[in-house]
Amino acid sequence: MMIPFSILDLCPIVQGSTPAQAFSNSVELAQLGETLGYRRFWLAEHHNMPGIASAATAVVIGHVAGHTQTIRVGAGGIMLPNHAPLAIAEQFGTLESLYPGRIDLGLGRAPGSDMATARALRRNLHAHGEDFPELVAELQGYFDLPQPGQSIRAVPGAGLAIPIWVLGSSLYGAQFAAAHGLPFAFASHFAPTFLLQALDTYRRNFQPSTSLDRPYFMVTANILVADTDEEARYWFSSQQQAFTNLHRGIPGQLPPPVDDIEQYWTPAEKISVERMLACSLVGSSTTVEAGLRKLLNDLAPDELMVTGHVFDQDIRLQSYRAVATIRDRLTAE
Repeated sequence: MMIPFSILDLCPIVQGSTPAQAFSNSVELAQLGETLGYRRFWLAEHHNMPGIASAATAVVIGHVAGHTQTIRVGAGGIMLPNHAPLAIAEQFGTLESLYPGRIDLGLGRAPGSDMATARALRRNLHAHGEDFPELVAELQGYFDLPQPGQSIRAVPGAGLAIPIWVLGSSLYGAQFAAAHGLPFAFASHFAPTFLLQALDTYRRNFQPSTSLDRPYFMVTANILVADTDEEARYWFSSQQQAFTNLHRGIPGQLPPPVDDIEQYWTPAEKISVERMLACSLVGSSTTVEAGLRKLLNDLAPDELMVTGHVFDQDIRLQSYRAVATIRDRLTAE
């Protein structure tokens, strides 16, 4: 049986477009994903990023959930240091009450922004993530059934079984998820360096919990399928440019593709960006299917989350259709 495939979306704002159009595109992608049998549609919290519209993540989750019927919708993730746990519990308790059995809550330890933006979000700038365990425990407490005499409750939220995931790009998240018996999603789509170590650490150290009796590991990969390898590489150049711009400290809207990416980046930038995007499968169906088979055989993940920034919405939808077809072929094998 083939593992579930899911979708991670950042509501990319393409050059010359608007957040409103990005939200419309994301809804269209979620609806297609539901039709094609993708299990989840996750949105991620980023701030002060001109090319990403999903800053108010819980609001966008509600919008997408309201325009779909069955696909799970969630956060991949909410950056816990930016928020009071009570506020998150109330937001996701509201979402779970509106869309029962369909909401996921993935938690990250980073601010999802630069320090100036983090300061504007009024977060505790002195913690540097050290208080993550306490924040998670507080949040989990709000989702538990209220205890007699409990003075602060999440309404809605208390008593709702909302799946909590740990997200990470280092060994810390793997260790934390394993110790607390939580599902773990690794951000290999932009930080693949510690993927193998994190996978091993998580599986070796996993402690069963009331929410999970065995390890559950999700790997994330950039996947772009087009008619030919050359065409796929052409469309992928938008994401390569976006990461180069991030490297230069000038994030912007998602740029249109270019014929020759080598003209855009310096050799040093190329090395850095290719390292970040190493967990990417780009090409024709044949090329991507071979790469996907190897990735799944090598890692044996419990779930695969597909992501990627594509300038043209029709090409983006076509790529997710092709990935679903590849998934079905691999299942048949």
